[in-house]
Amino acid sequence: MASLTVPPVPTWPRQDAIDLHRAFKGFGCDSTTVINILAHRDATQRALIQQEYRAIFNQDLSRRIASELSGHHKRAMLLWILDPASRDATILKQALTGDVTDLRAATEVICSRTPSQLQILRQTYRARFGCYVEHDVTERTSGDHQRLLLSYLAIPRYEGPEADPSLAALDARELHKAGERRLGTDERAFIRVFSERGWAHMAAVARAYHHMYARPLEAAVKGETSGNFGFGLLTILRCAESPARYFAKILHKAMQGLGTSDSTLIRVVVTRAEVDMQYIKAEYHKTYKRSLADAIHSETSGHYRTFLLSLVGRDR
Repeated sequence: MASLTVPPVPTWPRQDAIDLHRAFKGFGCDSTTVINILAHRDATQRALIQQEYRAIFNQDLSRRIASELSGHHKRAMLLWILDPASRDATILKQALTGDVTDLRAATEVICSRTPSQLQILRQTYRARFGCYVEHDVTERTSGDHQRLLLSYLAIPRYEGPEADPSLAALDARELHKAGERRLGTDERAFIRVFSERGWAHMAAVARAYHHMYARPLEAAVKGETSGNFGFGLLTILRCAESPARYFAKILHKAMQGLGTSDSTLIRVVVTRAEVDMQYIKAEYHKTYKRSLADAIHSETSGHYRTFLLSLVGRDR
Protein backbone atom coordinates (compact mmCIF):
# COMPACT_ATOMS: atom_id res chain seq x y z
CA MET A 1 0.00 0.00 0.00
CA ALA A 2 1.34 3.41 -1.01
CA SER A 3 1.91 6.22 1.48
CA LEU A 4 1.56 8.98 -1.10
CA THR A 5 -1.39 11.30 -0.51
CA VAL A 6 -2.94 13.23 -3.39
CA PRO A 7 -5.74 15.82 -3.39
CA PRO A 8 -9.23 14.24 -3.36
CA VAL A 9 -10.17 16.36 -6.37
CA PRO A 10 -7.86 15.92 -9.38
CA THR A 11 -5.65 18.94 -9.98
CA TRP A 12 -5.06 20.71 -13.27
CA PRO A 13 -1.48 19.96 -14.49
CA ARG A 14 -1.24 23.30 -16.31
CA GLN A 15 -2.03 25.21 -13.14
CA ASP A 16 0.48 23.11 -11.19
CA ALA A 17 3.12 23.95 -13.79
CA ILE A 18 2.31 27.67 -13.54
CA ASP A 19 2.41 27.56 -9.74
CA LEU A 20 5.77 25.80 -9.82
CA HIS A 21 7.17 28.44 -12.18
CA ARG A 22 6.02 31.18 -9.83
CA ALA A 23 7.67 29.36 -6.93
CA PHE A 24 10.97 29.37 -8.83
CA LYS A 25 10.86 33.07 -9.76
CA GLY A 26 12.37 35.90 -7.80
CA PHE A 27 15.01 35.78 -5.08
CA GLY A 28 15.29 32.24 -3.80
CA CYS A 29 12.91 29.37 -4.32
CA ASP A 30 9.59 28.83 -2.58
CA SER A 31 10.47 25.24 -1.66
CA THR A 32 7.33 24.83 0.41
CA THR A 33 5.12 25.32 -2.63
CA VAL A 34 7.30 22.99 -4.72
CA ILE A 35 6.99 20.27 -2.08
CA ASN A 36 3.25 20.84 -1.59
CA ILE A 37 2.70 20.25 -5.29
CA LEU A 38 5.17 17.56 -6.35
CA ALA A 39 5.11 15.50 -3.17
CA HIS A 40 1.34 15.10 -3.51
CA ARG A 41 1.01 14.09 -7.16
CA ASP A 42 1.20 10.52 -8.45
CA ALA A 43 3.45 9.38 -11.29
CA THR A 44 0.88 10.11 -14.01
CA GLN A 45 0.18 13.58 -12.65
CA ARG A 46 3.89 14.38 -12.35
CA ALA A 47 4.44 13.36 -15.96
CA LEU A 48 1.61 15.65 -17.11
CA ILE A 49 2.98 18.54 -15.07
CA GLN A 50 6.36 18.12 -16.75
CA GLN A 51 4.72 18.08 -20.19
CA GLU A 52 2.82 21.27 -19.40
CA TYR A 53 5.89 22.97 -17.95
CA ARG A 54 7.90 22.22 -21.08
CA ALA A 55 5.05 23.39 -23.34
CA ILE A 56 4.44 26.67 -21.48
CA PHE A 57 7.97 27.70 -20.47
CA ASN A 58 10.08 25.85 -23.08
CA GLN A 59 12.23 24.32 -20.35
CA ASP A 60 12.53 20.93 -18.68
CA LEU A 61 11.19 20.96 -15.15
CA SER A 62 14.11 18.78 -14.07
CA ARG A 63 16.60 21.41 -15.25
CA ARG A 64 14.78 24.13 -13.35
CA ILE A 65 14.66 22.02 -10.19
CA ALA A 66 18.38 21.27 -10.52
CA SER A 67 19.12 25.00 -10.69
CA GLU A 68 16.80 26.00 -7.84
CA LEU A 69 17.31 23.28 -5.23
CA SER A 70 20.48 21.90 -3.69
CA GLY A 71 21.96 19.02 -1.73
CA HIS A 72 19.97 16.01 -0.69
CA HIS A 73 16.69 17.81 -1.33
CA LYS A 74 17.63 18.29 -4.99
CA ARG A 75 18.78 14.69 -5.40
CA ALA A 76 15.58 13.36 -3.89
CA MET A 77 13.30 15.63 -5.92
CA LEU A 78 15.05 14.89 -9.23
CA LEU A 79 14.56 11.18 -8.67
CA TRP A 80 10.97 11.60 -7.49
CA ILE A 81 9.71 13.38 -10.61
CA LEU A 82 10.82 10.48 -12.82
CA ASP A 83 8.50 7.61 -13.67
CA PRO A 84 9.31 4.41 -11.70
CA ALA A 85 11.25 2.66 -14.48
CA SER A 86 13.29 5.77 -15.34
CA ARG A 87 13.98 6.28 -11.65
CA ASP A 88 15.26 2.73 -11.21
CA ALA A 89 17.34 3.04 -14.38
CA THR A 90 18.85 6.32 -13.18
CA ILE A 91 19.68 4.92 -9.74
CA LEU A 92 21.24 1.88 -11.36
CA LYS A 93 23.26 3.96 -13.84
CA GLN A 94 24.60 6.21 -11.09
CA ALA A 95 25.42 3.21 -8.89
CA LEU A 96 27.31 1.43 -11.68
CA THR A 97 29.05 4.29 -13.49
CA GLY A 98 29.00 7.29 -11.14
CA ASP A 99 32.01 8.90 -9.50
CA VAL A 100 31.63 6.44 -6.64
CA THR A 101 30.49 2.93 -7.59
CA ASP A 102 27.80 1.61 -5.24
CA LEU A 103 27.42 -2.08 -5.97
CA ARG A 104 25.14 -2.59 -2.96
CA ALA A 105 22.65 -0.09 -4.39
CA ALA A 106 22.86 -1.67 -7.84
CA THR A 107 22.36 -5.13 -6.36
CA GLU A 108 19.39 -3.95 -4.30
CA VAL A 109 17.62 -2.43 -7.30
CA ILE A 110 18.08 -5.53 -9.45
CA CYS A 111 17.41 -8.21 -6.82
CA SER A 112 14.37 -6.51 -5.22
CA ARG A 113 12.39 -5.98 -8.42
CA THR A 114 9.92 -8.32 -10.10
CA PRO A 115 10.64 -9.82 -13.55
CA SER A 116 8.13 -7.49 -15.21
CA GLN A 117 9.70 -4.48 -13.51
CA LEU A 118 13.15 -5.61 -14.62
CA GLN A 119 11.98 -6.04 -18.20
CA ILE A 120 10.74 -2.44 -18.31
CA LEU A 121 13.89 -1.26 -16.51
CA ARG A 122 16.12 -2.88 -19.13
CA GLN A 123 14.18 -1.25 -21.96
CA THR A 124 14.21 2.13 -20.23
CA TYR A 125 17.93 1.89 -19.44
CA ARG A 126 18.72 1.23 -23.10
CA ALA A 127 16.51 4.09 -24.32
CA ARG A 128 17.71 6.56 -21.70
CA PHE A 129 21.45 5.88 -21.67
CA GLY A 130 22.12 4.30 -25.06
CA CYS A 131 23.61 1.08 -23.70
CA TYR A 132 22.45 -2.18 -22.23
CA VAL A 133 22.34 -2.49 -18.46
CA GLU A 134 23.99 -5.89 -18.84
CA HIS A 135 27.03 -4.14 -20.34
CA ASP A 136 27.45 -1.85 -17.35
CA VAL A 137 26.88 -4.71 -14.92
CA THR A 138 29.57 -6.73 -16.69
CA GLU A 139 31.99 -3.79 -16.63
CA ARG A 140 31.59 -3.10 -12.91
CA THR A 141 31.08 -6.53 -11.32
CA SER A 142 32.84 -9.87 -11.35
CA GLY A 143 32.64 -13.53 -10.41
CA ASP A 144 29.58 -15.05 -8.80
CA HIS A 145 28.11 -11.62 -8.05
CA GLN A 146 28.19 -10.78 -11.75
CA ARG A 147 26.71 -14.14 -12.74
CA LEU A 148 23.86 -13.71 -10.24
CA LEU A 149 22.94 -10.21 -11.44
CA LEU A 150 23.07 -11.11 -15.13
CA SER A 151 20.97 -14.23 -14.53
CA TYR A 152 18.44 -12.35 -12.44
CA LEU A 153 18.10 -9.69 -15.14
CA ALA A 154 17.70 -12.19 -17.98
CA ILE A 155 15.60 -15.08 -16.67
CA PRO A 156 11.78 -14.72 -16.63
CA ARG A 157 10.22 -15.91 -13.38
CA TYR A 158 6.70 -16.71 -12.26
CA GLU A 159 5.17 -13.78 -10.36
CA GLY A 160 2.04 -15.42 -8.99
CA PRO A 161 1.35 -16.52 -5.40
CA GLU A 162 1.36 -20.30 -5.95
CA ALA A 163 4.27 -22.61 -5.17
CA ASP A 164 4.80 -26.36 -5.57
CA PRO A 165 5.83 -27.80 -2.16
CA SER A 166 7.45 -30.88 -3.69
CA LEU A 167 9.59 -28.80 -6.05
CA ALA A 168 10.44 -26.45 -3.17
CA ALA A 169 11.66 -29.44 -1.17
CA LEU A 170 13.83 -30.55 -4.09
CA ASP A 171 15.37 -27.09 -4.35
CA ALA A 172 15.95 -27.01 -0.59
CA ARG A 173 17.74 -30.34 -0.84
CA GLU A 174 19.87 -29.11 -3.75
CA LEU A 175 20.87 -25.97 -1.83
CA HIS A 176 21.81 -28.06 1.20
CA LYS A 177 23.96 -30.35 -0.95
CA ALA A 178 25.54 -27.30 -2.60
CA GLY A 179 26.34 -25.63 0.70
CA GLU A 180 26.19 -26.94 4.22
CA ARG A 181 26.48 -30.64 3.33
CA ARG A 182 29.78 -30.33 1.47
CA LEU A 183 33.23 -28.89 1.92
CA GLY A 184 33.20 -25.64 0.02
CA THR A 185 30.22 -24.17 -1.79
CA ASP A 186 28.71 -24.85 -5.20
CA GLU A 187 27.86 -21.21 -5.97
CA ARG A 188 26.40 -22.08 -9.36
CA ALA A 189 23.66 -24.15 -7.71
CA PHE A 190 22.72 -21.17 -5.53
CA ILE A 191 22.68 -18.89 -8.57
CA ARG A 192 20.48 -21.30 -10.51
CA VAL A 193 17.85 -21.71 -7.81
CA PHE A 194 17.77 -18.07 -6.72
CA SER A 195 17.65 -16.65 -10.25
CA GLU A 196 15.18 -19.12 -11.79
CA ARG A 197 12.53 -19.25 -9.06
CA GLY A 198 9.83 -16.68 -8.31
CA TRP A 199 9.33 -15.11 -4.90
CA ALA A 200 6.47 -17.36 -3.83
CA HIS A 201 8.56 -20.40 -4.65
CA MET A 202 11.66 -19.03 -2.88
CA ALA A 203 9.60 -18.42 0.25
CA ALA A 204 8.43 -22.04 0.03
CA VAL A 205 12.05 -23.18 -0.39
CA ALA A 206 13.00 -21.29 2.76
CA ARG A 207 10.18 -22.96 4.71
CA ALA A 208 11.14 -26.38 3.36
CA TYR A 209 14.81 -25.84 4.19
CA HIS A 210 14.01 -24.89 7.77
CA HIS A 211 11.68 -27.87 8.15
CA MET A 212 14.11 -30.37 6.65
CA TYR A 213 17.35 -29.20 8.26
CA ALA A 214 16.19 -27.30 11.37
CA ARG A 215 18.15 -24.27 10.19
CA PRO A 216 17.01 -21.10 8.38
CA LEU A 217 18.00 -20.86 4.74
CA GLU A 218 19.13 -17.30 5.45
CA ALA A 219 21.67 -18.62 7.98
CA ALA A 220 22.93 -21.08 5.38
CA VAL A 221 23.36 -18.30 2.81
CA LYS A 222 25.26 -16.18 5.34
CA GLY A 223 27.49 -19.09 6.23
CA GLU A 224 28.22 -20.21 2.67
CA THR A 225 28.55 -16.89 0.81
CA SER A 226 29.94 -13.43 1.40
CA GLY A 227 30.35 -9.95 -0.05
CA ASN A 228 28.10 -8.58 -2.76
CA PHE A 229 27.21 -12.09 -3.94
CA GLY A 230 25.87 -12.99 -0.52
CA PHE A 231 24.09 -9.64 -0.29
CA GLY A 232 22.35 -10.34 -3.60
CA LEU A 233 21.17 -13.77 -2.49
CA LEU A 234 19.92 -12.37 0.82
CA THR A 235 18.10 -9.56 -0.98
CA ILE A 236 16.27 -12.06 -3.19
CA LEU A 237 15.42 -14.30 -0.24
CA ARG A 238 14.28 -11.51 2.07
CA CYS A 239 12.15 -9.86 -0.62
CA ALA A 240 10.60 -13.24 -1.39
CA GLU A 241 9.57 -13.56 2.25
CA SER A 242 8.62 -9.91 2.90
CA PRO A 243 9.67 -6.89 0.81
CA ALA A 244 8.32 -4.55 3.50
CA ARG A 245 10.45 -6.17 6.21
CA TYR A 246 13.47 -6.07 3.91
CA PHE A 247 13.17 -2.35 3.19
CA ALA A 248 12.39 -1.53 6.83
CA LYS A 249 15.72 -3.13 7.73
CA ILE A 250 17.54 -1.26 4.96
CA LEU A 251 16.11 2.04 6.22
CA HIS A 252 17.04 1.25 9.81
CA LYS A 253 20.63 0.50 8.84
CA ALA A 254 20.78 3.72 6.81
CA MET A 255 19.90 5.77 9.91
CA GLN A 256 21.68 3.67 12.52
CA GLY A 257 24.81 4.81 14.32
CA LEU A 258 26.88 7.90 13.58
CA GLY A 259 25.75 9.64 10.43
CA THR A 260 23.06 8.80 7.91
CA SER A 261 23.33 7.13 4.51
CA ASP A 262 21.25 9.73 2.71
CA SER A 263 21.66 8.00 -0.64
CA THR A 264 20.02 4.88 0.80
CA LEU A 265 17.33 6.88 2.58
CA ILE A 266 16.45 8.76 -0.60
CA ARG A 267 16.54 5.64 -2.77
CA VAL A 268 14.16 3.64 -0.61
CA VAL A 269 11.71 6.44 0.18
CA VAL A 270 11.28 7.68 -3.39
CA THR A 271 11.05 4.19 -4.92
CA ARG A 272 8.63 2.71 -2.37
CA ALA A 273 6.32 5.65 -1.58
CA GLU A 274 3.95 4.64 -4.39
CA VAL A 275 4.39 0.90 -3.85
CA ASP A 276 4.34 -0.40 -0.29
CA MET A 277 5.51 2.30 2.11
CA GLN A 278 2.56 1.77 4.46
CA TYR A 279 3.62 -1.84 4.92
CA ILE A 280 7.25 -0.79 5.37
CA LYS A 281 6.19 1.69 8.06
CA ALA A 282 4.24 -1.02 9.87
CA GLU A 283 7.22 -3.41 9.78
CA TYR A 284 9.57 -0.65 10.92
CA HIS A 285 7.41 0.16 13.94
CA LYS A 286 6.91 -3.53 14.74
CA THR A 287 10.62 -4.33 14.63
CA TYR A 288 12.24 -1.18 16.02
CA LYS A 289 9.48 0.12 18.32
CA ARG A 290 9.64 3.55 16.71
CA SER A 291 7.82 5.17 13.85
CA LEU A 292 9.69 5.57 10.58
CA ALA A 293 8.55 9.21 10.43
CA ASP A 294 10.14 9.92 13.81
CA ALA A 295 13.38 8.27 12.73
CA ILE A 296 13.53 10.32 9.51
CA HIS A 297 12.66 13.49 11.40
CA SER A 298 15.58 13.00 13.79
CA GLU A 299 18.09 12.22 11.00
CA THR A 300 17.23 14.95 8.48
CA SER A 301 16.51 18.66 8.43
CA GLY A 302 15.05 21.55 6.45
CA HIS A 303 13.16 21.16 3.21
CA TYR A 304 14.85 17.78 2.67
CA ARG A 305 13.16 16.52 5.82
CA THR A 306 9.83 18.05 4.86
CA PHE A 307 9.93 16.42 1.44
CA LEU A 308 10.76 12.93 2.70
CA LEU A 309 8.11 13.11 5.42
CA SER A 310 5.56 14.25 2.83
CA LEU A 311 6.24 11.08 0.87
CA VAL A 312 6.31 8.77 3.89
CA GLY A 313 3.17 10.28 5.38
CA ARG A 314 1.95 10.33 8.92
CA ASP A 315 1.58 7.14 10.91
CA ARG A 316 -1.99 5.95 11.17
